[in-house]
Amino acid sequence: MANDDDQNLHQQILEVLLEKVEQDPFPSVTMLNMIEEILQPEDVPRYAALLLDKIRADEFPSLDMLKRAQSLA
Repeated sequence: MANDDDQNLHQQILEVLLEKVEQDPFPSVTMLNMIEEILQPEDVPRYAALLLDKIRADEFPSLDMLKRAQSLA
């Protein structure tokens, strides 16, 4: 039971962070770090897509954002 609760909490926290990053044109390094700390293998495609969307939308994407996306490849 505790494992299910932990998994549910993980998903809730990740969902909130991903939503915040999605809405923010320039998400904070802290939020991105928090996401990457709790990221599970099944979450990687969604996070990678979110980063790529940010990179595509920015005429001059940050080196940090590019490196984060590259690290997921």
